[in-house]
Amino acid sequence: RTDGSAEKTGPVRAVPQYSPAHADAVTSVAALKPDLCVSGGKDKNVVVCNWRSGAVLRRFIGHEREITKVTCASDSNRVFSASRDKTVMMWEFHRTPGPRQHFPGHDLVVTGLAVSPDALRLCTGSRDNTICKWDIETGERLGRAAISRNLVTHLCWVPGEPYVVQASEDKTIRIWDSRELQVAHTFPGKRHIQTCCDVSQDGRYCVSGSGGFTGEGCEATLWDLRQTRSQVREYKGHLQTVASCVFLPRSLAAAPVVATASYDCKVKIWDQDSGGRR
Repeated sequence: RTDGSAEKTGPVRAVPQYSPAHADAVTSVAALKPDLCVSGGKDKNVVVCNWRSGAVLRRFIGHEREITKVTCASDSNRVFSASRDKTVMMWEFHRTPGPRQHFPGHDLVVTGLAVSPDALRLCTGSRDNTICKWDIETGERLGRAAISRNLVTHLCWVPGEPYVVQASEDKTIRIWDSRELQVAHTFPGKRHIQTCCDVSQDGRYCVSGSGGFTGEGCEATLWDLRQTRSQVREYKGHLQTVASCVFLPRSLAAAPVVATASYDCKVKIWDQDSGGRR
């Protein structure tokens, strides 16, 4: 534990097992509704499942290569998927299985997806060093910005704001102003690749995950998005790259908490304010 005390252990509850929804590895998961989740896989499929029953409700097929990211528009039935085939597609849960909209235009694998709070705009990022903005209804590309060595790893839209947070292989976290598609702020670079990011529901904080190995790097970092725009604290304890990080809903705990998942095969829950592990 981060405070030096012994790790608490207890009985392990059985985890429900369901029939596989994919024929190969699952690469990305997102929530569509409280009881529905969307997943993308190396089998090039996008699948909507009821996580309570494990039932596969819809399967979307259209990409030519594996899915890298999936995300959903809030309060809608729209699902977005990015792929190694350099494209993004939009699917609608209650419509025909074919894609409702295409967003082609990147030169390399698409690695970031973020939908605006009003569900009218989409931002995409790629290993081609670019960020693009799209009109969701028409599929028109509204803007494109490129920064040298900015290999995008993840994108998150700030709730209620025109800003998009981006993680990069150049070890930095950037805040983009989506209106003009310009960088509004760049946080100080970290020691390792920034693999993922998430934004708190109140829009005050961002958390990012770092690459690393044998405990070097492997931390999650909390950033202030509003006032000082600086690093707030680090969450250290993983032994390998942090592959995912999220702010958990406030209904799950009395105080704000952050969850991280790592290549060290562990998921850890952190007290957001103190940095202590739960």
